[in-house]
Amino acid sequence: MPKIECKRCGTCCVKGGPVLHVDDLPLLDKKIIQARQLVVIRQGEPAYQPASDSVEPAACEMLKVQGVAGSWQCLFFEAATKSCTIHVNRPLECRLLQCQDPAPLLAVSGRDCLNRRDIMAQDDPAIPFIEAFTQCSWHTVHSLLEELDATTLLEIEKIIRTDLFLREEAVHSLKLSLAQELFYFGRPMFQAFCHAGVELSFERGMPRLHLR
Repeated sequence: MPKIECKRCGTCCVKGGPVLHVDDLPLLDKKIIQARQLVVIRQGEPAYQPASDSVEPAACEMLKVQGVAGSWQCLFFEAATKSCTIHVNRPLECRLLQCQDPAPLLAVSGRDCLNRRDIMAQDDPAIPFIEAFTQCSWHTVHSLLEELDATTLLEIEKIIRTDLFLREEAVHSLKLSLAQELFYFGRPMFQAFCHAGVELSFERGMPRLHLR
């Protein structure tokens, strides 16, 4: 059987950075990867799933390497040279990924994923804010979407607005950078929300939802 070799095209890196697993904890302990370089994908958040090659609710909380310039392109990818700045110490998913044979990567996808509390200090001042975010559950949003009407739409809109209010309060109180905000709270819900029957707009800086 011929040996599979990476073509160094950078396609996988441009599509997005890896999700971290328990095997990647040493990279965090050694500061090769730091919390401020990660974005949390909250449980239930719409996210790309390699197994189905589609966007589906995340089955569990995950930590993913942040992108650059508003894209998902991996933070550690050097586009000019098509190289990885931490290649020698690359995470598990990067070591397993083979374009010609996705089976090894799919075997670990969604399993033994790291979450925020795995790498946060027990006295991290952001913990109370993270706990407050249980008010903004993606599970609740998906349940409301199953019975979509004007009333449930208002409930979803309230959740999305609460998400913004809580993160603004946390950013102000803890003086968080954007990178820190993404680690602690992930993307604002309005950025990840997508439904064929709902149109999202903004009025006076706040998200509004409308039935199509």
